[in-house]
Amino acid sequence: MQIPLADLGDIDAVAQEIIRYAGNETIWLFDGEMGAGKTTLIKAICKQLGIVDETSSPTFALVNVYADAQGEDFYHFDFYRIESEVEAVDIGADEYFYSGRPCFIEWSEKIPTLIPSKNLKISINLDAERNRIVSLSKHE
Repeated sequence: MQIPLADLGDIDAVAQEIIRYAGNETIWLFDGEMGAGKTTLIKAICKQLGIVDETSSPTFALVNVYADAQGEDFYHFDFYRIESEVEAVDIGADEYFYSGRPCFIEWSEKIPTLIPSKNLKISINLDAERNRIVSLSKHE
């Protein structure tokens, strides 16, 4: 499935469409070049999911924990800065991934053997006119 995102004013509608498509999926992989808008899209998704905590990139912390109004946790990972999968293991990434709670993961290609096979991949690419195209695919 592909969703055009030509204007950031449309990001909330795109976030809603992604949430509908995701269904009960808990592992969300965000793929795209540096500056493609992965964190911005995650912030919009968090807003649509009713997360009340401040959302930001966990580039230095590796993981941020957010809660919604019911106190349910959501996990946001950014593995851009890690040197090896061992760093992800050391923070207990696998425990988060198999917790049953939603995990939003940026730079998952840095930890390929740790990612659960059942996941939703969200790719952000630019078309010929430099508009963002969000592609969604589920992996079982």
